Amino acid sequence: MNLPTRSEILFSVKSFAAAMLSVYVSMRIGLPRPFWAMMTAYICAAPFAGPVRSKGLYRAGGTVLGAIAVTFLVPRLINSPELLSLVLALWIAGCLYFSLLDRTPRSYMLMLGGYTAGLIAFPAVNEPAAIFDIVLARVEEILLGITCATVVHSLVLPQPFGPMLVARLDNAVRDAQHWIRDALNPAGDTRSASDRRKLAGDITEMRLMTTHLPFDTSHLRWTEKAVNALQERLAAFVPIVSGVEDRLTALRELGATEVSERWHALLRDVVALTESPKDVVIDAQGAALRQRIDALEPKVDDTLGWTGMIEVNLAARLRRLIEICVETRALRQHIDAGVHGRLPEAVRHLPGVPVSALHLDRGMALLSAFAAAVAVLACCAFWILTGWPSGAAAPMMTAVLCCFFSTQDDPVPFIKTFMWYSIYAIPLSALYLLGILPAVHNFESFVLACAPTFLALGVFLARPSTFGRAMPFLFAICGTLAMIDTHNADMVSFVNSTLAQVVGYIAAAVTTSVFRRVGAGWTARRLLKAGWSELSRMGTGERVPSLPEFSARMVDRVGQLTPRLALAGKDQDLQAVDALRDLRIGLNMTLLQSVRARLGRGDAAVGPLMKQLSRHFALRPRVDAGCERSLLDTLDNALRAICAGERDAAQREALAALTGMRRDLFPKAAAYQPSLATAI
Repeated sequence: MNLPTRSEILFSVKSFAAAMLSVYVSMRIGLPRPFWAMMTAYICAAPFAGPVRSKGLYRAGGTVLGAIAVTFLVPRLINSPELLSLVLALWIAGCLYFSLLDRTPRSYMLMLGGYTAGLIAFPAVNEPAAIFDIVLARVEEILLGITCATVVHSLVLPQPFGPMLVARLDNAVRDAQHWIRDALNPAGDTRSASDRRKLAGDITEMRLMTTHLPFDTSHLRWTEKAVNALQERLAAFVPIVSGVEDRLTALRELGATEVSERWHALLRDVVALTESPKDVVIDAQGAALRQRIDALEPKVDDTLGWTGMIEVNLAARLRRLIEICVETRALRQHIDAGVHGRLPEAVRHLPGVPVSALHLDRGMALLSAFAAAVAVLACCAFWILTGWPSGAAAPMMTAVLCCFFSTQDDPVPFIKTFMWYSIYAIPLSALYLLGILPAVHNFESFVLACAPTFLALGVFLARPSTFGRAMPFLFAICGTLAMIDTHNADMVSFVNSTLAQVVGYIAAAVTTSVFRRVGAGWTARRLLKAGWSELSRMGTGERVPSLPEFSARMVDRVGQLTPRLALAGKDQDLQAVDALRDLRIGLNMTLLQSVRARLGRGDAAVGPLMKQLSRHFALRPRVDAGCERSLLDTLDNALRAICAGERDAAQREALAALTGMRRDLFPKAAAYQPSLATAI
């Protein structure tokens, strides 16, 4: 086992200090269950100050939301335990559903508002007259734990979140530069598609991490708009570079050696542009490269062949690639300036793509909420039918676990891990509750008694590899102390409470296994179908998104597909899917829709094509040969119509988009023929 690092020791000491401070203040002001504050202080703890502050704020909001629900529901339904159980289960499920549709820190507030209601309401049903006092005490204890955690992690040697995020951004930029270098290399590249999809996953992960940035202690928080804009440029890299890579491959396959040689010097200079030092301004070099692309791009007319069309598409994508490189470099320099207080005013108000534009799976959210409601109702039914005095702990723990692990494809292994490490903590919980605490008569000795266990657990909490085991172990100890009256604890109450918690764990695992367990392959297919459905809607002209919004959402789907495709290794139909190709097709469809109004008579040929594309993606993955043949013919007719149209920027963009779609949809098809008679 590795020795703890300085940062791990610092995190553990600060977490322990915050927990002890919360217990001390709780005892001084006479709160009945000070260990609720202690448990909350540990739950809010995080290695970086930004996430601690955001979690604290939204946990406070969720606690108040759950408390309001309990105050309203319990007095009105206390005489109908079955109805109260149903309403609480629906409340928990509803909060969970909406939290899963929000991929920002705000989701924590909604989720907490659900299961906090269960944590407060279920143990309080036997004391309806005192419900307001109980709710008030729980809220005060939890808010105190949040406050202590936030203050300690923010003021005592705070660990800023910004430098780590900037390092991740720089790594992603370097990965994009390596991809550009490999893609523009005439010898090709041997990296797998999974390496490309991993970059997409990293981009989405950073986008979600940035939502904590406004709460950070570093000056990077003032550059949030620039960071988001840089992430959008990285997302745009993915379809553009993969498209350039494919078009160069197409030219090699067509045997267009002379054509490739003409582009070779330019490609080498594009690579040099991207790999220049990050403090160098590259606007002038970018403009010069775009002029060279214009000179190399073939003229468009009705005799243009397939090789020429590939060149037109390559030129359009290289122009956009250079624009993205220039913008990325400028934004990275603005971020450095912002850290030193010199951020340009215009950069502070850059428009951005909201996190809500990312992929949302309402069906899975509904299924997770349904499983949680069934599990809570099952535990409530068992509790009511048996009349078990300590049975309230079962629906409480079921609600917590169903919410905690609702984002996983298969939550059951995580629930089982949580259950087993909670069970492993039972002897230590008993030792503290029945042996140590009765012998402690002042706060100083209490701190000394807790220090060995909680300081050691804090180190394991700081390690990602052991967090999943240390948290349930610590949660079980703190939860036992919080839920049982430590002044009147005995073996009977301890055993009953512990058994009820285990029943809750088992109910969560069994119910989730029946209603919510899905495999990686199933989720991967669902992600693919969501992408195809969006492409089908775009074909009809319904809800055509902006380019940045579409790129962000599709790159997010590609990133989510990466680990699932790796797990679904035996599903050959999934391995044959190229999510990056779908992303490029969608990009071209969006571009084509944006220029249709300027195509004049060419739009008459684009309309039927978009309908065919809509039908094609609506039928996927089962597209019949007749549909594909009809789509290819319609695509070629659209290409001929555009080539015969007006010579302007809209024509070139439409031609580039159509060429890209033909190449992506039919990579093995015979080359396009400019004349219909020649094609026949």
